[in-house]
Amino acid sequence: MPELEGASVGQPPLDSPGCHRSLFQRHPGSRVSCCLTSILKVAAAGWLCTTGHQHTWNLGLDVPHNMLEQLLIHQPKDPIPFMINHLQRNNDYVPKIVILGPPASGKTTIAMWLCKHLNSNLLSVANLMAKEFSSLAADARRHYQKFKTVPSMLLIRLVQERLSEEDCVRRGWILDGIPETREQALMIQTLGIVPRHVIVLSAPDTVLIERNLGKRLDPQTGEIYHTTFDWPPESEIQNRLMVPAGISEGETAQKLLEYHRNITRILPSYPKILKVIPADQPCVDVFSQALTYVQSIHRSNAPFTPRVLLCGPVGSGKSLQAALLAQKYGLVNVCCGQLLKEAVADKSKYCEMILPFFEKEAAVPDSIIMKVLSQRLDQQDCVERGWVLHGFPRDLDQAHVLDSWGYKPNRYHLMYKPPPTMEIQARLLQNPKDADERIKLRMDLFYRNAADLEQFYRQAITLNGDQDPYTVFEYIESGIINPLPKKVP
Repeated sequence: MPELEGASVGQPPLDSPGCHRSLFQRHPGSRVSCCLTSILKVAAAGWLCTTGHQHTWNLGLDVPHNMLEQLLIHQPKDPIPFMINHLQRNNDYVPKIVILGPPASGKTTIAMWLCKHLNSNLLSVANLMAKEFSSLAADARRHYQKFKTVPSMLLIRLVQERLSEEDCVRRGWILDGIPETREQALMIQTLGIVPRHVIVLSAPDTVLIERNLGKRLDPQTGEIYHTTFDWPPESEIQNRLMVPAGISEGETAQKLLEYHRNITRILPSYPKILKVIPADQPCVDVFSQALTYVQSIHRSNAPFTPRVLLCGPVGSGKSLQAALLAQKYGLVNVCCGQLLKEAVADKSKYCEMILPFFEKEAAVPDSIIMKVLSQRLDQQDCVERGWVLHGFPRDLDQAHVLDSWGYKPNRYHLMYKPPPTMEIQARLLQNPKDADERIKLRMDLFYRNAADLEQFYRQAITLNGDQDPYTVFEYIESGIINPLPKKVP
């Protein structure tokens, strides 16, 4: 990753309020600033082609944000090829993790477990210095042998060199115990190395000193074991374990003092991506909490497009409400049944797959429905403007399928359902296209699956549709623009 022109430790961190402004001030003629809007639009379009379905749910949020971040960091002379290369890497969601903690907190063990679980790359001071065919690593080894430390600038340049390699680009990275100081944290930020998750392990000093005395090192693998908490069952490993240097009570106390002095100045560098995990608990519990956190995606501050789901029985007014929402808010009205009919009428590539089921008046399989539906939801108007979906899902299995494809509604009006009164039944039966038995069957099917759907979409608003349509629309509209309540009368 190249250094920014004129970068220095004294510059503001990339996440500071003045950083983006200062970058553009230093590059007043930058093509990045003048064509940023068009670049982000192309980025969103390219993302659809590059990544498939699994990440479409946060397309409008993280991809433009990540793209802007990288443009500001690298300041490419020609942004378009840079952006295309960025999209083709498809690495916006690889791990970028920092794990910090005092001696004997277990940070190296947790870092190694996360590395194995996430198939990522572990970077520590030790393995960075041990790197072969690197003049920087050779310099670091010579300096460490003489002074037992590595200069901050040399260490961060080692990190930068390692992160530029292909495996770190493709599979991400986990920094174990780096940065060690505020100075290193600022250097990392200035070079554009931006972690997505920072974990800090914490435990009382007395616990850490006692724990450190029982630490044992496997010189062959580098794994850390403990005489009480984590003793290997294999005798072969037991026999080669050794007592690592620097674990006496006095040495540990000195290291803890230095750690506490530094960590309080490091933490302000990562205010929004930091999680503190108590380390005085079983290792598996610490790992579980760490894994859950690093697999989470931080919510962007950018506004996101509404993705509205309307569910309800036949005749409940879903189509009307969808049309009203589409008209007022510019959403794309996506009726699943209509999409299938259009696919047949237009003789699309799915026509031959759908037509036999239409001819037999049988249900179209979910797998075919999702292919047609995903083709529509992936189109640029849905991505940019948002959508209102109705007619699918109709049961819990379909809800799971929709979710697994990455189409996650963020506005639920799930149980938009009038009570099955005689008045409504009479109104429903007036449709000459449907026989009485079919209407009753469809009503029964809806109410049979309603509870499961309501449980699946727990943030759904429940509405009584047996009232004036525009009154119903006002309730739905309040859920579009306000926080979602559990129930609405």
